[in-house]
Amino acid sequence: MKPTLLAIAQLTDEHQAQIAQSFDLIYAPEPAQAAQAIARDGARVQAVLTIGSTGLSAAQMDALPRLQLVCALGAGYENIDIAHARAHGIAVANGAGTNDDCVADHAFGLLIATVRGIPRLDALTREGVWRSALLLPPNVSRKRLGILGLGTIGRKIAQRAAGFEMDIGYHNRKPRADAPHRYFDTPHALAAWCDVLVVATPGGPGTRHLVDAAVLRALGPGGWLVNIARGSVVDTAALAQALRTHAIAGAGLDVYESEPAPPAELVGLPNVVLTPHVAGWSPEAVQNSVDRFIANATRHFAGQAMVSPVL
Repeated sequence: MKPTLLAIAQLTDEHQAQIAQSFDLIYAPEPAQAAQAIARDGARVQAVLTIGSTGLSAAQMDALPRLQLVCALGAGYENIDIAHARAHGIAVANGAGTNDDCVADHAFGLLIATVRGIPRLDALTREGVWRSALLLPPNVSRKRLGILGLGTIGRKIAQRAAGFEMDIGYHNRKPRADAPHRYFDTPHALAAWCDVLVVATPGGPGTRHLVDAAVLRALGPGGWLVNIARGSVVDTAALAQALRTHAIAGAGLDVYESEPAPPAELVGLPNVVLTPHVAGWSPEAVQNSVDRFIANATRHFAGQAMVSPVL
C-alpha cells in the first residue's frame, strides 16, 4: 500500500498527479481544508508536505497518530515544530538546494531594480518623462554588498555579485572558514560598511527583527536593503519610517511580515520595489522541490537515509 500523505502546500495538478503515483494523496492547501482533513483522515496520515511559512504545529502533529515524516517543500522550515517532532520520533526533511539559484537570481534582480530605480523609470517613461529631467541612477558595479546570512543562497548571491566586481562582506553567527569574504561580527557593523544589505538568513524567533531601526540607521541614506529571506527578519515599521524619511535610499522586498496581505506601510512609497514572495518560484525550482520531496519521502519509507534531512 502507498503511504498516506497530507499535502497542505499549494501544488499544481501535474505535481499532484506526480506525487499520487507514490502516495495516497490528501490535498488540503487552505487552512480550513487542512483542519477538516486532519479531523477526517488524521488517523491514517503517515506524512505531511508543507512549506516553511505554513509549517506544522505540535497540536497538528498530535492529531496525526501515525505521523512519521514532515517535509517542507523548499528550504525554509521555521514554522515546523522541530523539537516536538524529534521528541516524538517524527523525521523532518526539507528541499535544501532545490531553489537556491532561483532565489539568488531574484535577489539580484531586486538589487538592480532597487538601486537603479527601474520600476520608477518605467512608470516615468510611460508618462513621457525623458532622462534629462531625472536624477542619474547609480551604478550597481563596484558597490559594497553585505550579505546577512552566508548560507547556500547567500553564497550564490555572492557569486553573482562577483560578476559586478562588488566588494563582499557578510555576517553569520560565526565566521565560515571557507568563505573568502570579509566577516562582520554584528548586523549593525555589516550595515555600516556596505552599500547594499541583502537579507538571506533563515526566519524564526532567533532572527525576528534582526534588521531593526538601528541597523537601518547604520545602512544610512546612501544604502539599500534587499530581503529575500523571511518578512519577520525585518522590522516593517522601522523600515517604513526609514524609507519615508530617506534614512535609507530604498528597498527591494520579496517577503513581508503581513503575508499574504501586502505590506500596507510600504505600498505607497516610491522608493521600494515589491514582489509577492516568488523568489524561489520558477518552473525549474518548483519541479526540483517536488522531486526532492519524493526522493526524501520514498527513501524514508524504504528505511533509507533521506537526501536532505533537517538535523
